[in-house]
Amino acid sequence: MSTPNPPLEYITTTKIGEKGQLTVPKQFRDDLGLGIGAPFAVLRLGDGLILLPEQRRFEQLCQRVSASLTAAGLTSEDILATIPEARDRVYDRRYGKKPGENISRRRRSNSPTHSQRTRMSGAPRGK
Repeated sequence: MSTPNPPLEYITTTKIGEKGQLTVPKQFRDDLGLGIGAPFAVLRLGDGLILLPEQRRFEQLCQRVSASLTAAGLTSEDILATIPEARDRVYDRRYGKKPGENISRRRRSNSPTHSQRTRMSGAPRGK
């Protein structure tokens, strides 16, 4: 694990390659445990860019959410208990009905759909 660093530290200068790629200095990759394909958030700050490893950003977000929930006196069980109602509201907003309502007869029956009947008949499929 890395030791606390100053808020801003010059590490090195790098160049943009032919495909727009940047080389992240090995020391930085090693200090933060970054491997090939590690995702980064790219933030613009005035005329500059900030590269923020997504894993670190995600961990910071989790810590902030956890602290907020704890401060509000909520437990993980409290949050989990709200999921079914929230899921139903989202589903209703998106589809205009609750899950399981207005299921068509064809979907409930064991009869094949049009595309299944076409495949069974040996007719060539359109692509």
